[in-house]
Amino acid sequence: MLRLVVPLLCLAQPALAECRLALALAVDVSRSIDAQDYIIQTEGLAGALEDRDVRSAIFGPEGKVALAIYYWSGDGYQDLVQPWVILDTPEALDAAIWKVRLTPRPEAPLATALGDALRYGADLMAEAPDCARKVIDVAGDGRNNEGISVARTYEREDFTGITVNGLAVGEHELDLVRYFQEELIRGPDAFVEVAPRQTDYPKAIHRKLLRELQGPMIGALDSPGPEEG
Repeated sequence: MLRLVVPLLCLAQPALAECRLALALAVDVSRSIDAQDYIIQTEGLAGALEDRDVRSAIFGPEGKVALAIYYWSGDGYQDLVQPWVILDTPEALDAAIWKVRLTPRPEAPLATALGDALRYGADLMAEAPDCARKVIDVAGDGRNNEGISVARTYEREDFTGITVNGLAVGEHELDLVRYFQEELIRGPDAFVEVAPRQTDYPKAIHRKLLRELQGPMIGALDSPGPEEG
């Protein structure tokens, strides 16, 4: 009997190391994001990834997390800050955090090509490690105003099995939360997190990462509604 049980135990071990989440963080660096906003976003994202609860969620027993980070603005402008990396050690996560902190703000003031940013995200996700869940986390403070529309992008590109969540920074445009809810988010358990002002970004990205890392419905009660703030 032991010869039957031991192989079964050995076969069960790799499942513990499987990738549970491929998470692509898409960060808006368009012309509405000034130098101060950029610092708030950069430090907010870096600080959230350094947070004890977020790190605990990343290195949980459920399986590994794969991370990619890209900045986006105008049509054809995407900067891959962090290519896909399996966060299997604290050092791997720390290296990604420093890439965020060391990436300079783009000098050219460009428009908000949200549709093109989504297309890039779909292509990036096609190169992701084989993970149980695939999530594109889009942070932005405005509607698409250049290039292909969000709706057209979803018509043309393959988003099968991909969830697109949004973080709406509502300081510059009215009804941005509704726009994100109706036009941007897509897929299983998609949601919109809200930062009423740019200064609320650090807390919002922290909530959003926890909710994405911990799985569907977790953290929903902690997220502020569109009217809060």
